[in-house]
This record gives sequence, C-alpha cells and structure tokens, in this order.
Amino acid sequence: MNKKISVARLSIASNTLLIILKLIAGIMSGSVSIISEAIHSMMDLLAAIIAYFAVRISDHPADERHPYGHGKYENVSGVIEALLIFIAAIWIIFEAIQKLLTKEPSEFLGVGIIVMFFSAIVNTIVSRRLYKVAKETDSMALEADALHLKTDVLTSLGVAVGLSLIYLTGLQILDPIVAILVALMIIRESYFLLLRAYRPLLDSALDISEIQVIDQILKDNHVEYHGLKTRKSGNYKFVEFHLELDPEAKIIDAHNFCDEIEDLLKTKLDYLTVTIHVEPINH
Repeated sequence: MNKKISVARLSIASNTLLIILKLIAGIMSGSVSIISEAIHSMMDLLAAIIAYFAVRISDHPADERHPYGHGKYENVSGVIEALLIFIAAIWIIFEAIQKLLTKEPSEFLGVGIIVMFFSAIVNTIVSRRLYKVAKETDSMALEADALHLKTDVLTSLGVAVGLSLIYLTGLQILDPIVAILVALMIIRESYFLLLRAYRPLLDSALDISEIQVIDQILKDNHVEYHGLKTRKSGNYKFVEFHLELDPEAKIIDAHNFCDEIEDLLKTKLDYLTVTIHVEPINH
C-alpha cells in the first residue's frame, strides 16, 4: 500500500477513537475545555479525511486535463484544513464564553484528565509518524495533518493541566479560561498553515535553499544560463531556465548536455521536472 495513504488512514482511525473518548468524558464532566478538545478532534478528523483523499488524488500521474500533474490538490486540502481549524477555534471561544456566563460546575474531572493525557500520547505517536512520511514524500497534506495533531498534543496537555488545577483548587473559572487559551493556539496554527498551503497555489518560487542548490549545481558544472524560474505543485517541483551554448554545437551534443544537467539536479531535489531552453551564447 502507498505509504502516504497508509499513514493518512492511521490518522483517521486515531482521530475517530479520540473523538469518542473526549465526547464521553466531556458529557460526563460538563467541562467546556474537554468539549473544546472534542471539537478540535472533530476538525482533525475532517482534516485527516481531506488529507487522505488529497494524497490519493495528488499521486495520480499527469493527464490531458492536468499536464502538470495533480499535486496542487494537496495545497487545496491544506487551505481547507486551515480554515476548518480556524472555525473550530471560534466555536471553542463561543462555548467558553457561554460557560463563563452560566458558571456550571465541572464533575468527574478524573475521567477527563485521563482521557486528555491518553489523547496527548496517541497524537504524539501518530503526528511523529505523519511528519516522518510527510518529510520523506514532501507531502503538504500530511504535513498539515501532522501539524493539527501536534497542536492537539499541546492543547490536550493544557486541558489536562487545567483540569488538574480545578481538581486541586476548586476554581471552576479555569475551565473556560483554558479552553480560550486552546482556541488562541489553534488560531495561530491555522494562520501559519494557511500561509504554507496557499503560497504554492500562486505559483510562488521554491524555497531559497532549494534555489541555491540549483544555482550551485549549475555553477559547479560551468553552465551558462539565465531566466531561472521555479514553482511548486504539491510535492512536485518545476524548474526552467535558458541554457547558453556555443552556436556551433551539434543538436545531439546540446541534448545530451541538457540530460546530464537534469540528472544532476534530480539527484539533489526529489520530484523535480526540468525544462531547458537552449539558445546560442551570444544571442
């Protein structure tokens, strides 16, 4: 099975389990911070489902309607995920304010504390696996999913600590305050995720570090060039430039030289497509 699809399914399964546990704990305790975590996990589940379909579609080869492949489906999914977790954060803040106004006490806090710590452990394991595969495959969708779960780890721990303080001090106001802090962390997460996912949709250039790698390879091989352009689509990278050659060079020699350059670039950058326009050096 495709590694990306397999780990995306793992994320769906873990989020489903945690939603059930958090909802049970939230209903039993009446804690808005636990309910906020259940809402967060619901958004994570929806994001995981989106990521699953995104990686399946993005791996389809180029076709007549999509000659540059389907990589941007991953970026679209990242944008949707960012918007979803922003909505979740607003929902959590609304619920927390309601709890502040009604001042309903929380009960069965021990159950909530156990569930939150368990959630943090599960999400730590799954997010690390997602990050590993995302890095190996340069997958925007899996990276976004991993970021969700990483934030869920922090928020779950925050809620667990908040519930523990309520249990020890009896200060019920800590519950909605912790929920609001969780929401603010989620809003920050959604902002940075939106930036990372949205930029490639505008055909932004590759990262400066990757452009420097390309430039260094060309210089090391005494390549005269200009008009370097780069862009990214999901995990696929595209590079094009004008190669300057001796006007007397044979077509077959120019072709072979272009192949050599492409092979060198592809050894340093994965999922790379190179387009080279050859022109006489004094043109």
